[in-house]
Amino acid sequence: MLTLSVLLYGHSQSNWWMFIGFLLIPDLSMLPYLLNPRVGSVSYNIAHSYVLPVALAVIAIAFNRVGMLAFLYIWTAHIGMDRFLGYGLKYSTAFGKTHLGDLGTAPR
Repeated sequence: MLTLSVLLYGHSQSNWWMFIGFLLIPDLSMLPYLLNPRVGSVSYNIAHSYVLPVALAVIAIAFNRVGMLAFLYIWTAHIGMDRFLGYGLKYSTAFGKTHLGDLGTAPR
């Protein structure tokens, strides 16, 4: 997904500085972990699943706003990068517990 997203972003002819600047924005969804792990995991999982990016794609295409697709590509690139690095969706027990395994022992 990371490779496909980067290729599609390049094809969109959008500014690469925008790609770099927005790539880590989904990680702001970790901030609710400051409240507690349950709230943090819900927030993180919403931002790191493909449901919202697909919804963004549907909206962009339905309303002929193809410029919005650049943000979709950045978002899916971020999710793909996280999965590649072993960061999965979080369980509510602790930040390091993911669907890909414990962060300390997840395959890289």
